[in-house]
Amino acid sequence: MNKSWVLLFAAVALWGEDAREIAQKAQDRTRSQSERYTGTLDVFNGNRKISEKRWTFDRTGSHGDSKAILRFTAPPEIKGVALLIINHPDRASDQWMWTPALERDRRIALQDRSARFFGTDFSFEDLEERDVDQFDYKLLGEETFEDAACWKLESRPKQKKASQYTSSELWIRKDNYVILRIDHSKKEKLIRRLDYSDIEKIQNIWTPKTIEVSDIPRKSRTVMKVEDLKYNMPLQDSEFTIEALRHAR
Repeated sequence: MNKSWVLLFAAVALWGEDAREIAQKAQDRTRSQSERYTGTLDVFNGNRKISEKRWTFDRTGSHGDSKAILRFTAPPEIKGVALLIINHPDRASDQWMWTPALERDRRIALQDRSARFFGTDFSFEDLEERDVDQFDYKLLGEETFEDAACWKLESRPKQKKASQYTSSELWIRKDNYVILRIDHSKKEKLIRRLDYSDIEKIQNIWTPKTIEVSDIPRKSRTVMKVEDLKYNMPLQDSEFTIEALRHAR
């Protein structure tokens, strides 16, 4: 084999390895055994605010193999609506939603994961944890984003990862490995954008306290602000079951 081709193949292999290493470090630096916060969600159609919601969020377990419950606390008409998410390292999450008005829970089917979650611009899939091992990565280059030097990566879900997205582009800060933006595309068409800002170091973890998700085709967006966030507090597995889903904390 021509020596130049050998060098080219070696460079391509290193390029891909570097991309995964960057993604792994970004994930590792967010690692915690548990998490709890209160969130406010403002939903906008264009520049017009059309709804305001609040929820609580609890999570326990290692990254990609964790359990989470989020529960709406306001407005009154959706208070108590809750979602249980069981994340898996080797496949899509299992999800169940509890609706107090109907007094029943239902499993969220895989084909419904692209649907909007209760009038917000988050889809059910967006509420899963992204685990590095479920994606293939490529380094697209380096860019300045929000005055910060970033790596720009492309991720594509592996076959075992059921996803509505064909590919995603991620902007990751070089200094602290915080993800600043994720652009999700379906067949090369941008359909959802997540922007992370108001970065603060909480219990030694760099944490975005504002997340804005934009549904590009609908031209709507939801701004979530995180309040009273705490990491690594004691939480019990019994708090993350279908039975627990039916009862307020």
